[in-house]
Amino acid sequence: MRALLSYGLAFVFLVVAGLWLGTGTLVIGGNGPGKGEQPIISVFEGEPDGPIHNQLADAGVLAPPPSEEGTTHIDPHLTIAQRNEEETGAAVPAQSVRTVTYMAQAMPIMVPLRGRTQAKSSVSAVAETAGIIDTVAVTKGQKVAVGDLLCTLDQGTRQAAVNQADAGLAQANAGLVQAQLDFDTNADLRNKGLAAANTSRPLEVALTSAKASVTSAQAAVDNAKAEFDRTEIVAKVAGVVQDPLATAGSMLAMGSPCASIVQLDPMVFIAQVPESRISLAKTGLDASITTVTGQTVDGKVSFISETADPATRSFPIEIEIPNKDGALRDGLTATATVNLGSAPAHLVPQSVLTLNDDGELGVRAVEDSKAKFYPVQIASDTRQGVWVLGLPPKVDIITVGQEFVNDGQAVTATNVAAAEGTAS
Repeated sequence: MRALLSYGLAFVFLVVAGLWLGTGTLVIGGNGPGKGEQPIISVFEGEPDGPIHNQLADAGVLAPPPSEEGTTHIDPHLTIAQRNEEETGAAVPAQSVRTVTYMAQAMPIMVPLRGRTQAKSSVSAVAETAGIIDTVAVTKGQKVAVGDLLCTLDQGTRQAAVNQADAGLAQANAGLVQAQLDFDTNADLRNKGLAAANTSRPLEVALTSAKASVTSAQAAVDNAKAEFDRTEIVAKVAGVVQDPLATAGSMLAMGSPCASIVQLDPMVFIAQVPESRISLAKTGLDASITTVTGQTVDGKVSFISETADPATRSFPIEIEIPNKDGALRDGLTATATVNLGSAPAHLVPQSVLTLNDDGELGVRAVEDSKAKFYPVQIASDTRQGVWVLGLPPKVDIITVGQEFVNDGQAVTATNVAAAEGTAS
């Protein structure tokens, strides 16, 4: 009996609670202000004016539905203060905001590149004659200047060839002196009438032949000395000695390298420029290069390829870097920032950026004591702030309160810089 009594009381309570809830109003959100409201009993009946709904309404249990006539349409874009102003007609105080005046500045246009350092050139110091290496005057990693001795070859009979050529030159000079003397003597006799006029012809031929002999002998001397000088292999460029490096005692053929010299001053930075930015690239532009080891050096764009890499559709570029102290090494991973010039833009803090009702990114400013939204385009993001495009040269941007005002709303603006100047 007690169980039946308990279940009965519980059933009565449920019925009473259900009837009480049925007299309430269900509010469905997401439909805008003043919409989505209907009696709960209508939800159960499946229609707005069912029999139970009408009976409860006639009994005065349900409140009559609001009539559409005389209802004020609520604009969801208005703030609560603006809605109250429309309903009551009372003027709402202007929203207080704080502003900062920003002026257009010259924004540097920087293009980042990734690449590596590379030696300007690698030159092989080769032998111009064949011979056995007598001495190697340098070691790997040694810095050399132009004209420094690298290797020497066994002179062999080259010195004897020079001596022989010198002797031939001396003999030719003696023959020339004798031929000149004979010619002058004959000319003197002909002038005195002691020799016939036709006697000069053989002497002229002899003199010409003696001069040719001297010229030939001088060429032989030059060739012998040049061959002798080729036994010393010197550096034609300044740099650092690298492999391959010859070994003393080995045979060196003509054209074989004695040593390789890597030219590290100047160094070059090689990278690839995307085809979308190749129109901005020009030779002579300033660039800043930072290596993976933390070294930073300035350079200039020295080469831009006219043809793109077929695989990447990018254009090879070279930036020449001074490296007088040799601190930069060949093959280091590095990044470069190329300065393409400047463009007018505004440097603003990220906190002033906001979105309008259409989802556009921009800033809210004050113009003629009213809020105005300016859409902007982010050009660059730095530690100092964000460079944006699309603003007037001078603009008062709302820094505090931009989220509480709409476009065209009257505001009371306090300029931070002006206020600080007045206080001081």
